[in-house]
Amino acid sequence: MSQSRHVPVMLQRCLDLLAPALERPGAVVVDCTLGLGGHSEALLQRFPEARLVALDRDKEALRLSGERLAPFGERATLVHAVYDELPDVLDRLGIARVQGVLFDLGVSSMQLDEADRGFAYAQDAPLDMRMDQTTGISAAEVLNTYPPGELVRILRAYGEEKQAKRIVSAIVRERAKEPFDNSARLVELIRDALPQAAKRTGGNPAKRTFQALRIEVNGELSVLERAIPAAVKALAVGGRIAVLSYHSLEDRLVKQVFAAGAATTAPPGLPVVPERYQPRLKLLTRGAELPTEEEVAENRRAAPARLRGAERIREDAEQ
Repeated sequence: MSQSRHVPVMLQRCLDLLAPALERPGAVVVDCTLGLGGHSEALLQRFPEARLVALDRDKEALRLSGERLAPFGERATLVHAVYDELPDVLDRLGIARVQGVLFDLGVSSMQLDEADRGFAYAQDAPLDMRMDQTTGISAAEVLNTYPPGELVRILRAYGEEKQAKRIVSAIVRERAKEPFDNSARLVELIRDALPQAAKRTGGNPAKRTFQALRIEVNGELSVLERAIPAAVKALAVGGRIAVLSYHSLEDRLVKQVFAAGAATTAPPGLPVVPERYQPRLKLLTRGAELPTEEEVAENRRAAPARLRGAERIREDAEQ
């Protein structure tokens, strides 16, 4: 596996955003999406005093990044877990609060590049798409067994696919003849199902359907809905969180959690806002930051990235 093909997205900006919190001795930083370890390695190099806890649900990613991070010894703790399990992981490790949290919500380069995983629409592969191949149902099972109405809902909600009904009609017709098991047949079916005008916009016409299947198979949005608030809660005062999203559904979710944390919860009309109603977060990015043109030219996977950051400025109010 060549490391060169895996360029961490917006790496420098993520490090700069987290730096004020991680330059303190004894800082703990959590990489919630370890992947091939590019962000983790950079965190350990840039912040020599920091300890890293890194999570991934993909055992193969943990094995490969474990080799990469081995030189850092005790400073790196790698855990097989989904990122919404963060509170349990920290609890098991006896860590009360952390100074930094990083999420990179893109599918790891490895998963896209390993042909047998079925994430990519550019090459034929079994329709699997599970990030943790030891558990859960595959994309083929979703396609072959979900009722048509449910498939339409998934394609619309998770793929933002306007032609969901057309695509699902074709899927239902075809699966009755023979169940789906590989990606090429699905890509071909989508190409044939779409009207000409729809094929001319937005890259590969199968992209949105593949995104929707991946999110459904891995429960990504429901996991994220639990994970972002849990990560904010795990931050010590002065701690910082950085989140890289790659589509509007994820970015919207992150934006909502950050905005809620940065707002006052006081009833309107109070002359002085008591401490318990004061914002708990300070936003570190104006809206979502985008990668530079140079970065996109070097790494096409960075193109859709959106980065948001926030700092914990006070404890939660006592309930």
